[in-house]
Amino acid sequence: MLEKASLVRKDKPYVVVPCLFNPKELNVEKSNQFAEVNIPGLSSPIFQFVRGNARSVTLELFFDTYELGTDVRLYTDLITGWDAGSMFSNLPGKGLMDIDSDLHAPPVCLFIWGAFMFQCIIDRVSKRFTMFLPAGIPVRATLSVTLKEYREVDIQIKEIDPRSSDLTKRRIVTQGDSLWSIANREYGSPEDWRLIAEANNIENPRILNPGMELLIPVKE
Repeated sequence: MLEKASLVRKDKPYVVVPCLFNPKELNVEKSNQFAEVNIPGLSSPIFQFVRGNARSVTLELFFDTYELGTDVRLYTDLITGWDAGSMFSNLPGKGLMDIDSDLHAPPVCLFIWGAFMFQCIIDRVSKRFTMFLPAGIPVRATLSVTLKEYREVDIQIKEIDPRSSDLTKRRIVTQGDSLWSIANREYGSPEDWRLIAEANNIENPRILNPGMELLIPVKE
């Protein structure tokens, strides 16, 4: 059974796009990104965590204006924006995927279905029109939509426990690495190499052996 849902522009909650969708087809995906570090002499690479990726939700939204006898694009274009050459291109406003003039980017949205709310950006949409009036006007459409979770930076920073050992990193030295290059990569300044040297009791900073594990301390 199709259920009522809506996409709402977060900064302008009066901009609401109502739709229908099948909750059995809601897919949530989460992934992490790792870097492969090849160590001479080892049969397989070492994996180092780089960052987490945003959760994504994939679903199908359904629009039907057959009983109204109106063009279904009046609703679908509210999401994807007015297609080039569209008969609705003279209407005011933009779609939720269009670049906002003030934000210089598409707006952050909320996908709402009952008690489920997902703050997101609309990453990708594929439209499929499945019914037409005799005059060729589309009256039924299905949108395959991919939404990516949007989380404000300040909220993510607040969730980090400053006492967590996760803030201290470990890195494997690879061929060509130096304390200066590692410090520049980790702290944004090669001059902070002493932090790494002191944390690892390195007396000669010019000698780093590939495969060596370094403790990368938190810069206060």
